[in-house]
Amino acid sequence: FLIDWINTTLKEEHIVVKSLEEDLYDGLVLHHLLENLGSLKLDVDKIALTEKKQRQKLSVILEAVAKCLQLEESQLKWSVESILTKDLLSTLHLLVAIAKHFEPNLAMPPNVQVETITIENTSRGLKTANEVEYITETKENLEAQSKDDAFDELFSRAPDKLDAVKKVFLQFVNQHVEKLGLNVKDIGSQFADGVILLLLIGQLEGYFLNLRDFFLTPASTTEMV
Repeated sequence: FLIDWINTTLKEEHIVVKSLEEDLYDGLVLHHLLENLGSLKLDVDKIALTEKKQRQKLSVILEAVAKCLQLEESQLKWSVESILTKDLLSTLHLLVAIAKHFEPNLAMPPNVQVETITIENTSRGLKTANEVEYITETKENLEAQSKDDAFDELFSRAPDKLDAVKKVFLQFVNQHVEKLGLNVKDIGSQFADGVILLLLIGQLEGYFLNLRDFFLTPASTTEMV
């Protein structure tokens, strides 16, 4: 599935991937893929011939991926070293993450899992540990995500119920911002400059927002942004 997706995406660039392990480790395909999907301009050479250059290129690429996907280092299931050494599991995790971020509607096969066997050499001999690792999400997770699209459903199929939902949200917002002496009557217009939203987040999370960090009464689009 991933090979077909990459080849379809990069068809106009005449790039053909036959093996995920052999064709992605040097960063060339990943470079083209990110530029094509995310319009990312990466400050690295297209072709890296030496291992040092490949490691440097992968470092830039994976840093850009982590930034785009807003992932902390502890959340990454891949590394420069694992991709460079053609680790299939890391490569799969990386590609699935890129696909999910840039093309969320891609019909990725669910419930793809592998059994990993870790072998450790100890003073008492070889110690093995078996684990099941998911490459793509389970059907249950996907169904839960589809429920998150309830608002899209509401706008398209039940616009008559929209006012009732707005009323509930207004009550929720006012319940919290009234403590600051504020009252919201129209979500659309009063949330447009970001001020109510910031103050609401502060109330919900229980912290004080420094008024020097934003404009309490923004007078221009720039100040709103």
